Amino acid sequence: MRHRSKTVKLKRNASHRKALLSNLACSLIEHGRIKTTLGKAKALRPVAEKLVTLAKRDDLHSRRLAIAYLHQKDVVKKLFSEVAPASKDRQGGYCRITKLGARMSDSAPMAVIEWVDRTEKTEAAAEAPAAEAVVEVAAEEKPAKKAAKKKAAPADEAAE
Repeated sequence: MRHRSKTVKLKRNASHRKALLSNLACSLIEHGRIKTTLGKAKALRPVAEKLVTLAKRDDLHSRRLAIAYLHQKDVVKKLFSEVAPASKDRQGGYCRITKLGARMSDSAPMAVIEWVDRTEKTEAAAEAPAAEAVVEVAAEEKPAKKAAKKKAAPADEAAE
C-alpha cells in the first residue's frame, strides 16, 4: 500500500532524483518556462512552489537554504529578485502545467511548466502590436495592387 508515500520516484535513486529536481528548478527559474515530461513536471511543481514561498520571506536564512538546494548563486539571486516579487500577492499556485501530447520518439507524455506570474508576458504583449502593424501594412498593399490591375485593364481593352 502507498500510505503516506508522496514522493514521486521517477525511477531514480534519492541522490539522482534530488539532483534532477534541483537542475529542473534552476532551469525553470532561469528561463521562466521549460518543456519536460509530464511526470517530471508534476514532481517539480511542489519543489518550485516551496522555493518561491521560501524566497518570499527574503531573509538571509531563506537565501542560504535556497543556495543549499539549488547550488547556483545567480539563479538564487534571480529567484529572490524577480520570481518571488512577481508572486508576492499570490498565496500559492505559482506554477502552471500545460499538457502538450506525446513525444514523437518514445510517446512519452510531454508538458510545459511555467510561472503563472511571468514577467515576460509583458514583453510578448509589447511585441503583439508590432505584429499587428505588419499585418496592417500587408493589408494596405493588397488594394493598391488591385487598383493597379484595374487601371491596366482598360488599357488592354482599348488595345483590342
